[in-house]
This record gives sequence, structure tokens and C-alpha cells, in this order.
Amino acid sequence: MDMQTSFRTRLIAEGILFPTGVDGLFGRNGTFEAVYDGLEHAITNFGRGSGAEVMRFPPAMAQTTFEKSGYMKNFPHFAGTVHCFCGDDRAHHALMGQMERGEDWMGKQEPADIVLTPAACYAVYPIVAKRGVLADAGHLVDVASYCFRHEPSLEPTRMQLFRMREYVRIGTPAQVLAFREEWMERGQAFATSLELPFEVDVANDPFFGRAGKLMADSQRMQNLKFELLIPVNDGAGPTACLSFNYHMSYFGDTWDMRTPDGNAAQTACVAFGMERLVLALLRHHGFDLDQWPAGVRETLALR
Repeated sequence: MDMQTSFRTRLIAEGILFPTGVDGLFGRNGTFEAVYDGLEHAITNFGRGSGAEVMRFPPAMAQTTFEKSGYMKNFPHFAGTVHCFCGDDRAHHALMGQMERGEDWMGKQEPADIVLTPAACYAVYPIVAKRGVLADAGHLVDVASYCFRHEPSLEPTRMQLFRMREYVRIGTPAQVLAFREEWMERGQAFATSLELPFEVDVANDPFFGRAGKLMADSQRMQNLKFELLIPVNDGAGPTACLSFNYHMSYFGDTWDMRTPDGNAAQTACVAFGMERLVLALLRHHGFDLDQWPAGVRETLALR
């Protein structure tokens, strides 16, 4: 059995993941979703009392918002757009003929003005910006969304459609850096409560192209991104299951979010890769939830 895919093979054999014929696109069974629901409960508990505004979004966003975010400048290889049929009866007849003949029928599809969401926090910034100048205390958002990245893989931890939960802090440099430091501690306590092995290390995003290496090196040198890594896949390095990100004033400048002193707001976030955390728990505690450690079951409120 191939070391890279053996965990995936076991997940499919147990009926926990349902293959769809596309690498990185899976259905999930009740066991998987029970653990997912438990993680949602646990993350909410770890963030309780913070006064975060709750926002939940569908897996798509306006194309204009996506374009303004600058995502295509740095990650065009991950982006996914939505197209649809907008023709008349004749065009429909021609399309059906193409499909019956096994021809490419996608050429006549037209943009639907929406793009698949690449990261949960992207939908937050234009909403907060429209409200005007931030309060002295800044703002905190608890956001979640399905996200898409065109990254086909046999690794079960590298899904093309996955769920992301984030806490996003918007404010002054002191406020957002204090938030990130606090959540780097909370994130480790969270992993410990799940009895998972982990390490935290500086990281970088997978920027595109020749300039991407320079951007990645700069990101690491400035310690803008840290990841909490957990061993999950057979024969591979540990998987990033949480990330702690400092964006400086990038989104504040992009969306004209301002602090009371008139400066561009800065932002930071802690992001939970929900499917990856489910898979990490299944990998380390097994597929029978009744046999999981009592402390983990309590943290996840598993019944």
C-alpha cells in the first residue's frame, strides 16, 4: 500500500470519506460530521467572552470583491470562478449536441459574477469598511465559510473544497499583534485539549510565480505567518491545521478601513482548517469515537 495514500484508503474503506471521482473532492459520513460539529463547539468555547461578531458566509463571493482583494495577483493557480448557461433554445440544443458527441461544451458558459471563496476572512473586510471608522477598541469577527482552492491531491488533508473557521482582529498594530500572540497560546492549548501532537513553526503562503519566492521569503523573515502542524498523512511531513496570520495594513489599505487616528487599520487572524482537524483526530484517536479519550470527548461534547 502506498504510504502517501494509505490513510486516505482506510478512510474510504471505513466509509468516512466518499470519493467523487475528482481528487480532493469528498463526501463525508456521520462520524466525520459529528467530529466537525464537536470542533465547532470547542472553538466557540475557546473564543467565548471575546465579544466577537458572528458572520457566516456561503462558499462564493462577488467577483468585484474578489478582484479588489488582490488574490489573483498572488494565487491565480488556486482561484475558481463560477460560470453558467445564459443562452436561448437554439444554444441549448447546440449544447446538448456537444455533450452527446463528447465534445467540450464549456465554451458557451458565461461568468456568473461570483467567485468561489478562497479564504473565509475575505468577505469580512468590505462589510466592516462600509461601517466607517473603527471604534477605539477595534473589531473582532468570528467568521466561517466553505472555501475553494484548485489544488487536486490524493492527500485527504488537501481538499479542493473545505471549511474554514477564523477569528479576525481589526484595529491598531498593538491590538492585532496582541491578539495574534494570545491566539498562538490559545491555539496550542486547543491542540493540547484534543490530545494531539503538534509543533508551531514560522511559515509562508504558496505565492505564485518567480516573484512568489521573494514574497514567501519576506513573509517568513517578518514572521507574518505561523502554523500549528500535526502529523496526519502517512509518509509525509506534518499538516498545517491552524495558522496565525498578521496582514499588517494590507486589507486596511485595500478596503480603506481606518482607526480613530486616521491610519489604515491593521488585521490579523487565527484560522482553523476544519477538515484537517477532523482528520488529525481520526488519525490519532481512531475511527470509533466511543473509544476516544474521555477528555477529548468532553472537549468536543461528543455524546
